[in-house]
Amino acid sequence: MAKIYSKKTVVTKNLKPKKEVVSFLLNYSKALTVVKTADKTFEMIAN
Repeated sequence: MAKIYSKKTVVTKNLKPKKEVVSFLLNYSKALTVVKTADKTFEMIAN
């Protein structure tokens, strides 16, 4: 008998990131600089 995969149960979990993860991502995005030239794109992280 074939199994029906089209019906999916919706399970929502209340996922919350840790403060350390949010802080790391914000600091990373602040340090990231993207420079686009005519044919290339450079990504630089200021540390």
